[in-house]
Amino acid sequence: MELRHLRYFVAVAEEGHITRAAERLGMQQPPLSQQIKALETELGVQLFRRKPRGVEMTEAGRCLLDDARAILARVGQATETARRAARGEQGRLCVGVPPTGPFHPFVPGAIRAFREAFPLVSVTLDECLRTEAIERLQDGRMDVAFLRASIPAPEGLVIHPLLEEPMAVALPSAHSLALSGHGALSMKELAGETFIVYARQHGPAIYEALLAACHRAGFSPRLGQEAPRVTSALGLVAAGFGVSLVPASMRRMGMEGVAYLQLKGAAQPTVALTVASRRADPSPVVRHFLRLVRQRAKDTDATS
Repeated sequence: MELRHLRYFVAVAEEGHITRAAERLGMQQPPLSQQIKALETELGVQLFRRKPRGVEMTEAGRCLLDDARAILARVGQATETARRAARGEQGRLCVGVPPTGPFHPFVPGAIRAFREAFPLVSVTLDECLRTEAIERLQDGRMDVAFLRASIPAPEGLVIHPLLEEPMAVALPSAHSLALSGHGALSMKELAGETFIVYARQHGPAIYEALLAACHRAGFSPRLGQEAPRVTSALGLVAAGFGVSLVPASMRRMGMEGVAYLQLKGAAQPTVALTVASRRADPSPVVRHFLRLVRQRAKDTDATS
């Protein structure tokens, strides 16, 4: 049995007339009659009783009609699903996000815009640092990843620059600099402080930015305890272990015992926001995501 036989059968059943069904199908009446007879022969049952002005279904025909419609509907759904997937309108996407990423409005905003534009794509988020993201991209466990670094592209990957974000200093809220009333500090004013660093091994971009900013300001930083994530670093700051440089968007994360101040002057550090993907990834879903994210970054630059 072929799908066209089911289409012929459904058309005759719905029209109740072979000639009208043939017109609906865009074919001649005799070939349609022959196909219906061939289907009845294959099934070994009579599907229609011929009448002077049309046909009527037998009990066997009525039983077949519901299943035939369901089969054709499923085939139609499968066809449309395949076409949507080919167009990148349906599928799956795994997005890597650094721990500081969700605090910058660009990252959740871009992901939300993509989900609204492509509601049939299943999006999953995976929090990870740079080295973890690169490994998961390279071995196919992840499709794209936001990174807090502007780095040469690792093997098989492409790094797309998006934004540069200024950094701020997080201090214990009881620190004299936090209580001084200054709206912003220069890096030189932090020369005597102990710096809490985080993700030094697996996401070193912010650590590298700290070193560069301190050296431009004319001093080498005194390093204190190291934390695995920015949130644990802020916990150490709240406990009075030192100060920490964080992306300015982290000021949205209110934590008791922590105050944030802007940095000023020529030595002000910045940290990049980029997005990485596999080179020549054939996935249309990935292409749609990258196109949307890069366009939003251009729009952000144009309005900032």
